[in-house]
Amino acid sequence: MDNKLIMPTEISIKDKKHIVKGNVKKVAVFARSKVIEVITSDQEKYYLIYYKNSFIYGTQLDRVEEGTFIDKACHEGIIIESPHPIFCALIPQVLVTIPNKNNLFLQLQIHYSLQEMVYILTTLDSFFEKEQLIKIIDKVFFHFRRNGKFMKSFQVIQMLSDFSPTLKSAKERLASHEFSSYHDFYHTSSLPVILTKDPLFVELYCFKNRSNPNERIVLEEIVSKQDGLDGLLLWLENAEKLREAPSIEKYSGIALRFVTMEEWMLILGQININPFQILPDSKSIIKKMLETGNYEKAALCLLNFIDDLPASYDAILRLIWENSDSKFVIAHLDEFIKLLQHLPHAEKTKQFEQKVFQFAEILLKEHDLKTVHEKLLPIQKVIPNLEVIRKISEMVELLEDPDRMMELGDYYAEFKQFDQAIDCFFWEMELQPQDPSPVRKISKMYQSKGMIKEAAAYQKVFAQLKSNQETG
Repeated sequence: MDNKLIMPTEISIKDKKHIVKGNVKKVAVFARSKVIEVITSDQEKYYLIYYKNSFIYGTQLDRVEEGTFIDKACHEGIIIESPHPIFCALIPQVLVTIPNKNNLFLQLQIHYSLQEMVYILTTLDSFFEKEQLIKIIDKVFFHFRRNGKFMKSFQVIQMLSDFSPTLKSAKERLASHEFSSYHDFYHTSSLPVILTKDPLFVELYCFKNRSNPNERIVLEEIVSKQDGLDGLLLWLENAEKLREAPSIEKYSGIALRFVTMEEWMLILGQININPFQILPDSKSIIKKMLETGNYEKAALCLLNFIDDLPASYDAILRLIWENSDSKFVIAHLDEFIKLLQHLPHAEKTKQFEQKVFQFAEILLKEHDLKTVHEKLLPIQKVIPNLEVIRKISEMVELLEDPDRMMELGDYYAEFKQFDQAIDCFFWEMELQPQDPSPVRKISKMYQSKGMIKEAAAYQKVFAQLKSNQETG
């Protein structure tokens, strides 16, 4: 579904003494982390990294290097593209301040456990040299080992090995005899058992392997104990395959903690779940949209499910048809043709004629005549005998008849396509150079375009030709 009516999500980024503003283009959720891509008015891209909904770091990047965390998140994470109704819940602050790069590692150490800090460092390889990050992770590893915390040092070296698979020293330490018992624990224990010792590892492992049923079940259990938003995103990613009513009802309850009912209806529509069969309040919500003039947003909720709507929705559909902007209708023309099939023929009166005339005007600005004819013909099957479609059909026939360019030009003028009309009248003027009629029409077309000098010039030519006729 096209969500053009959903406003872009704006965010301000304070970078040193400057504030840049942009729109969120994409959110990529990757387990506990999140990448937000922001596009400024100058088409610069900023990437912001979050951990557990807290902003960590970000800056402007010309491109994302292959193999970095941002690249991985944008290809393997749960991706939400702009515009999307759930963005308001995914973006914690509309103003973020990029921290001082030199103090960042100290701040991470203050606010997070050392194990969490190591994981966070592995998400920052687009902003820092990898060698710099590896040195800090190494320090954490040796800190744990010196203090006899071998399980934690093993967890750190596992993360380092994943972060830099080609790092020889990490491979050697990981394979050392002192860690053999921990190797056995991670390879022979069940995920729930490992979870008690290393929840971060299990959450990351299950997220990466969430397409597998067993890992997905464990991941769902983990995120169910969090604020609910991650569980909702996980469900939305796979919701088209999980259409059981109890599941939809459960996640509707969760979703309404983060988004409005209107937004939730749009979200369900995006994943092809009919909200009007699931949500008991959906019809009253649509009526409220209409009362407040949100006809096109109501249309976005309804259009995908026209065929499944009962006759009790016909009055709502008529209001949407009558009040939706013509450009919006054209963008969803196939769905609106289905909508028209629900309206009684008695309703298809002069108002329909005016609306379809507006469609023709708009389409003729963007497409050639034959394409416009093809796009409008399906309407004729639903609303027969429309004068505007008869005119478009006749115009198509006139294209093949060079002796009737004046008629074609008159039709173009009626649809306010003044340039095409001028072309037709020019053709006739060249064929009949002594005839003042096409010159007069050209003058009128330039006048309609607001080109006063050109209109006046052709008016003089017309006057001269007219005078020649009278004295000839």
